[in-house]
Amino acid sequence: MRRRFLVYTVSNRDRRPQGRQGEGSRLMAERQSSGRTAPQKKTTKKKGKRKFTLRNTLIVLFFTGALVVLCGIIGYFIITLNGEKILNANKDQFNFAESSVVYDRDGNQILKLFTDENRENVEYSQIPKLLADAFVAVEDRRFREHSGLDFISIGRAVVKDIVARSAVEGGSTITQQLAKNMFLSHDKTILRKATEASIALALDRNFTKDQILEMYLNRIFFGQRASGIKAAAELYFGKEDLNDLEVWEIATLAGIPKAPSAFNPLSNPEKSKERRAVVLQLMYEQGLITKSQMDEAKAVDYDPDKAKRPNNTVFMAFVDYAIDEAMRVTNKTEEELRLGGYEIHTTLNVKAQTIMEDEFKNDDNFEKSGDEQKVQGAMIVADHRNGEIEAMVGGRDYAKNGWNRVVVPRQPGSSFKPITSYGPALQSGNWFPWSTLRDDKECFNGYCPSDSNRNKYIGPVSMSQAIKESRNLPAVWLLNQIGVGTGLEFAKNLGFNLSSEDRNLAIALGGLTHGVTPMEMTQAYSVFANGGKSVDLHTITLIKDKNGLTEYEYKAPKSKQLMSPEAAWYMTQILQGVTEQGGTGARAKVSGRPVAGKTGTTQHGIPGLKSAANRDVWFVGYTPEWTAAVWMGYDKTDKDHLLKKSSGQTVDFFTKVMNAAMKDMPKSSFKKPSGVKETKPPTGVNGFNAVYIQERGDVQLSWTAVEGSNVSYRIYRKEASEPDFKRILDQVDAIAAEDISIEQGKSYEYYVTAYDANTKLESASSAKVKVDIPIEEIQLPDDVLNPGDPNAPGNGQPEDGGNGQVPPDGTGQPDSGNPEGGQGETPGGSPGGEAPNGNDGESAPGWLDNGNSGNRNGNGNGQENNARGNKPGRGNNRPDAGNPHESSSTSIVPPQE
Repeated sequence: MRRRFLVYTVSNRDRRPQGRQGEGSRLMAERQSSGRTAPQKKTTKKKGKRKFTLRNTLIVLFFTGALVVLCGIIGYFIITLNGEKILNANKDQFNFAESSVVYDRDGNQILKLFTDENRENVEYSQIPKLLADAFVAVEDRRFREHSGLDFISIGRAVVKDIVARSAVEGGSTITQQLAKNMFLSHDKTILRKATEASIALALDRNFTKDQILEMYLNRIFFGQRASGIKAAAELYFGKEDLNDLEVWEIATLAGIPKAPSAFNPLSNPEKSKERRAVVLQLMYEQGLITKSQMDEAKAVDYDPDKAKRPNNTVFMAFVDYAIDEAMRVTNKTEEELRLGGYEIHTTLNVKAQTIMEDEFKNDDNFEKSGDEQKVQGAMIVADHRNGEIEAMVGGRDYAKNGWNRVVVPRQPGSSFKPITSYGPALQSGNWFPWSTLRDDKECFNGYCPSDSNRNKYIGPVSMSQAIKESRNLPAVWLLNQIGVGTGLEFAKNLGFNLSSEDRNLAIALGGLTHGVTPMEMTQAYSVFANGGKSVDLHTITLIKDKNGLTEYEYKAPKSKQLMSPEAAWYMTQILQGVTEQGGTGARAKVSGRPVAGKTGTTQHGIPGLKSAANRDVWFVGYTPEWTAAVWMGYDKTDKDHLLKKSSGQTVDFFTKVMNAAMKDMPKSSFKKPSGVKETKPPTGVNGFNAVYIQERGDVQLSWTAVEGSNVSYRIYRKEASEPDFKRILDQVDAIAAEDISIEQGKSYEYYVTAYDANTKLESASSAKVKVDIPIEEIQLPDDVLNPGDPNAPGNGQPEDGGNGQVPPDGTGQPDSGNPEGGQGETPGGSPGGEAPNGNDGESAPGWLDNGNSGNRNGNGNGQENNARGNKPGRGNNRPDAGNPHESSSTSIVPPQE
């Protein structure tokens, strides 16, 4: 049942009270009747305004100030009581911070970063006044005036923190630094800074300034695991007595605490020297030293041989590098990381590191020096599949001087050719391993490179062959073709920040302004090995604080395709050729694995010195799993400190370390991309034969033809005393040839290959054939050995046909120097005349063999002259100077150098 409701509306007019409102209604009605509308007025309640008088302002300020003073007093007492409480609780022991621990890749502890062995205490009376004053001048010049806190410095620090919006400025006094080192963690928080200030005030009330300075100098961190001034003096200068320190040494030590890893002279001698100059200037301005003392101390160069390292130096190069990396990723100081009780987990492969360090200790792996300066070296191994650094050694005596040469730039030589020449060419897609380059003696806008190969300037050469033999001209020629800018851009993508002065063709051969480091070379070659993808080399995987909380965990950045997979594959192919027979790195063999790599050698570059000795030698190579770089050379190169050997010694070192370190690792292979364009070379040549023909005095070569059009043949020869085969003839389109440039009593080895002019590919070598060339004995006639009376009939007179004087008709008389009638028989000339090929040859003159031996013409007319007259000879089939009379046979004349 639906209910109905009645709604009644009541007019406001019915509820208005009588009186003034009724009068208002009447007036409104009158105005409406007259046509005027009364304006509506909005009534608001007015609020009273509070007046701020001077009296009120003073009252507010008074109470505010009183509140601030009260809070300050309360805060001061709290800080004071807190500082006294902490100091009293630790007054008898003065505990040091907790040592951090480093772990290897398997979670095994390697070492603690700090032990009591790193610290030696010294009494204040044993500290020279100049040494103590130097630290005051640098670290806290108002040290003897304030009560533990320097409010001027604190104010400056607060302003800088506000500007930076973070705690970046310490503003700490010597007393505050002592408080931090004795009792506190190293984080920059307001609470920690307040506690530090409270302890500083307590220290200043309970100890004299000299006592505070003594404790400070015995506890401050000086880098390289040295804590305390005495340990630092012994470490860096080998001086146990602080009174033996010179002015420049004092200034060096005083400059270290600001940034121990950056300003210690072992790690960074140049930065240390710059910091020393700043300290000396402050000491001079505060009247501690004279200007002459300052100038003299600024000029001294640090000698790392004076350093004296502690005994606990296990895996030191790797650990020190890892600490530097940890500083970068956590934004903490070295002191904080070493003394903060952290767990630092690394990528260290203990097996590989141990093997590498053992090889560096073996002096037989390095050239012998003529004095105390050793030939140095550096090596790094990394897994390019994940970027983990497996091992590194920074030098033969890293434990002594702590100089990590893995991150020191040197000139890379030919090992840089893949970076600036071959790499960008392959990346362009216009060049391939089989592309033909030029190896000609040529200058490029005034730059005239030269080849160091025994067989120089061979003309056309494939990219694979050019890099295999490390030829210089093809690399420069190729960079000139693609453009220097292209080469620089490619190098930049691989991580090299080259100088603006390097915009020239010399970079194709590794001629750089500042050089590159083994670390950078490993990074770049890892890209080749990793299919063209970027590789982030690192040593730190995880860092936990003393409470077990994760401070940092490595996360690999997204990889970038720095070069196409096809270009990376081609690069690997041509670099594998370097490690094969005939390549400059042929001795690089790693446990039956495929190996690619490149050698590098730089000349000494000393003006006025004529020597074949070298400045730097390299080998950078990789397997499908690991990439490694090896460098050797002297730290300071001069005429007495040069390498006599070439890059072969770095190849041998690479092989020793990698073979042992990878012995039990699973083997893999380089992965070929699916889109690789690849043309097969011609099939190998069969039926190759080489025979010495005594009557002709040459070696006859023959073989079976291979299928295909535009196929020619290349003949290679090696004399027994030569290390490698040489190509002695190109583009032979016949199936036979002859070698006339031979010498009696020598042994030769030959092989032949097929070459396709369309694809510019060469086949594998044929079977090798060895040929021995005998020494021919010449029997002289009796009438020559016993000539008798020259005046007797029939002896010596031309009309009698005697043998004493040969008619001047060109039949063998050695008197004119004419090649047609000269003494020399073999091609290459004799004392009488020089044949076209320019080789020195010698045989019996034709007039001595009674007609059994002919005189072969040097001009290539293909005739032999008999001593008693002319007759057609075998020379018709033996063109000596490029004028063949028989198409199936070709004379071999070595290419002119």
